[in-house]
Amino acid sequence: MSRPPLPPFDLDAARIKARKAEDAWNTRDPDVVVGAYTEDSRWRNRNEFPVGREQIRAFLVRKWQRELDYRLIKEVWACQGDRIAVRFAYEWHDADGQWFRSYGNENWEFDEHGLMRARHASINDLAITPAQRLYHWPLGRRPDDHPSLSELGL
Repeated sequence: MSRPPLPPFDLDAARIKARKAEDAWNTRDPDVVVGAYTEDSRWRNRNEFPVGREQIRAFLVRKWQRELDYRLIKEVWACQGDRIAVRFAYEWHDADGQWFRSYGNENWEFDEHGLMRARHASINDLAITPAQRLYHWPLGRRPDDHPSLSELGL
């Protein structure tokens, strides 16, 4: 199975790869998301270290049961060879209705087929009020004309 664009990545290919990842995560469908990872993909996400598609899928199920109305924007920070670094911010609320903006960085490493074999994420959460929210598009894919993280000043 191949998931273009394939490494080595230039900036344009990295931007395409990051947007495809953003679009998949904004589906909030674990089965859609796990297809971008190798069977033995290794993650570091906060204090969890899932390995392989089944553990990643279970992680995502738990995540989106807790992080409601999730909307994400990713932006390429750097790329070289088979690696891409992105920064991101996403908004969500908990079951009590408290909104958060979660900020972070991810380092990605891909195999020759364009599947992610490693993902290292560092994430911080900031409680926000509903009036501070910046992501108001309907759930799903971020519209092409919606501002980027840089355009939003994030």
